[in-house]
Amino acid sequence: MELSKAQSTAFEKVRAKGAGDQGIALTDGSIRALIELVARDLALPPIEGVDPLGDREFYEIPPNALSAGGGASALSAYCSLLQIGPVDTDMYFLSLAALHRARLKFANIMRSQGTPSLEQVGPRGLLQYGDLSTRALGSLLIVRKWLFDIDNRSAQETGYLFEPIIAGAVGGVPVSAKSSPIKRDGTGGGRQVDCLRENQAYEIKIRVTIAASGQGRWKEELAFPADCEASGFTPVLVVFDGTDNSKLSELSDAFLRHGGQVYVGEDAWGHLESEAGPTMGTFVDKYIRGPLDDLLAQTPTDLPPITFLIQPDIINIRIDTEELQIDRTGSVPPIDFQMPNDVDAALPGLDW
Repeated sequence: MELSKAQSTAFEKVRAKGAGDQGIALTDGSIRALIELVARDLALPPIEGVDPLGDREFYEIPPNALSAGGGASALSAYCSLLQIGPVDTDMYFLSLAALHRARLKFANIMRSQGTPSLEQVGPRGLLQYGDLSTRALGSLLIVRKWLFDIDNRSAQETGYLFEPIIAGAVGGVPVSAKSSPIKRDGTGGGRQVDCLRENQAYEIKIRVTIAASGQGRWKEELAFPADCEASGFTPVLVVFDGTDNSKLSELSDAFLRHGGQVYVGEDAWGHLESEAGPTMGTFVDKYIRGPLDDLLAQTPTDLPPITFLIQPDIINIRIDTEELQIDRTGSVPPIDFQMPNDVDAALPGLDW
């Protein structure tokens, strides 16, 4: 099978190193492993020249260990997969590759995220000064800020991953402000759109919190449905966390007021599943909704004992009887807590 130009471009983007110091290039071995997983998930015959992974599932294999041998090149294996796969097999593979790349990148972030200086966090110590020795309090402030920075990066990276995958699942594309047909007040500058599908402009959110964006940013969010309507598009709000609050209600009302549609919580998942089709519906259930539902179902009523052992080259986090080890000896360049260079990157092949 010969790939189309769009398919070939998308595949090469998967293989290429991403932008910035944290960019990840997928090896032939990791691509073969992803292809084997896709074939297994979609109940397809084994791909010739790709060694099986056994019974292991994607989330059971550490990201840096996901690799499959075999005589087939990554490209020939991909062509074989698309030749026998159903509609949207290419989107399934691209989405799984994006998820794998994001997990590899976050592992690098965990290895390289710099610890803050005491000058940065010291003033916060006034609120607890005297509760501990100054040495112990300083250490607590540094570790607390490091964990906060890691959590913020994980939220960012999840958002950058989540939106284009959902856009691809419903058959749409993310659109940059430069290329957007959604104009401010219908005639001004373009607006970035999470997903554009026919005459529908999607705003996709994992959640809307009461502590939402600052006033300027919040006004922008509230103006989005009006700009869609003025530009001749139907605004669609999709929020996967159904926790109710005043900000979510205000945003939902704005979409409905301008002829839009709103899907929150279970309705959001239902809308996604109805629009995704059988192939991408399988992906969403297996790799997004399933793991999230599992996490929610296993939420402990009482937190287990958690201990941190922090040394220059390694961090050990022990949770009850389980242990997470973070190797800090790698040569990944340290990163500042800034917007990453690839913030505009979407799924390969979905740029507009």
